[in-house]
Amino acid sequence: MKPARRCSAVARRLWNSSRGTPSPEAAIRSCHRAVSSSHDPLSAARAGSTKTGGPMGSGSSRLLGTLAQPDLFQDKPMELDPEQLLRECERVLQRRPPRPHRLMVYCCPGTRDHGPPIRIMQWNILAQALGEGKDGFIRCPLEALQWQERKYLILEEILTYSPDIVCLQEVDHYYDTLGPIMSGLGYQGSFLAKPWSPCLDVEKNNGPDGCALFFRSSRFSLCSTAHLRLSAMMLPTNQVAIVQSLQCRVTGRRLCVAVTHLKARSGWERLRSAQGADLLHSLQSIIARSDTALPLVVCGDFNAEPSEDVYRRFSCSPLGLDSAYKRLSEDGCTEPSYTTWKIRPSGESRSTLDYIWYSRDALSVHTVLDIPSEEQIGPDRLPSYHYPSDHLSLLCDLSFTNQADVLT
Repeated sequence: MKPARRCSAVARRLWNSSRGTPSPEAAIRSCHRAVSSSHDPLSAARAGSTKTGGPMGSGSSRLLGTLAQPDLFQDKPMELDPEQLLRECERVLQRRPPRPHRLMVYCCPGTRDHGPPIRIMQWNILAQALGEGKDGFIRCPLEALQWQERKYLILEEILTYSPDIVCLQEVDHYYDTLGPIMSGLGYQGSFLAKPWSPCLDVEKNNGPDGCALFFRSSRFSLCSTAHLRLSAMMLPTNQVAIVQSLQCRVTGRRLCVAVTHLKARSGWERLRSAQGADLLHSLQSIIARSDTALPLVVCGDFNAEPSEDVYRRFSCSPLGLDSAYKRLSEDGCTEPSYTTWKIRPSGESRSTLDYIWYSRDALSVHTVLDIPSEEQIGPDRLPSYHYPSDHLSLLCDLSFTNQADVLT
């Protein structure tokens, strides 16, 4: 039986044997968790000890709790058909308005490229505990934030653009949702939680949030991984980064990818600058130890406008980094007007905080996903019924620009 059909069949059996008469949407919301549980013989034994309850651990998400172990989906993941899964997402979300329609904008790199483009996604997906419990999105109905459907909006965004590398922040459903599903879609993932995640202050949370990095296993092999806790003035902070060195199976070239999430809020500019300096120092050390050329991609929610010092640190770094989303502007030197737009009790906030940095001498930008207009975002801003996060996803296609240092 095909994975998606098996998924739906298991879901039907589960819901037919449960109390009440659930809606078709509810059955579909459970199907992927049912597949994962039936695939792994240990999950049933662990189900009894799963912590559940409340809006972030109730209903269909109870089944995913049985997968909350990092070793359950690494060796023999359940294979999922991305087209079938995308159709399931659309079916579950049929009562919601569609996501903003966004176009890929060709950037005309003007350089000779080698190998097919590498599609990179950067996205702060909004931690579920923060969205429901702390962030105060006063124009977003609580119903729009419920995980039972919001997770399908997140998956739909990823499936629609089919990136080769996915860099995420504010992930608090890694082990029970994103890890197993992305593994089933052919990605290898890594997760690093914040040491003192604010999610833990929310009642009935799903654990700490952190950064996650996924890469398509058919495209890349993993060479090394570094989990970093960022420091500021020699003191450890609550922010983290994941750095992985990958080897492209098509070209033999290596690529270093990093994902991070710097300190939020105004008044912390100096701390963000110090965290950025620490990350750049770590990246320089990693690249210096490489025995071959190692182009760099750094994705993150920097919580910093382009006017901040941490942005200048990255743009002027000896690593030779440039920001992919400047390619959307007419002059090629200006960031978008916003990557996040939200309304909180303190007022409306429209900011550019998210970036995809890349090695300008070793990589070229082919295409960039455009930014939705104000009309597309809507008067209530983000998140909303039609978009799952207060941050927009960023996406670009990169290619290697020369043939030097190809591994043999």
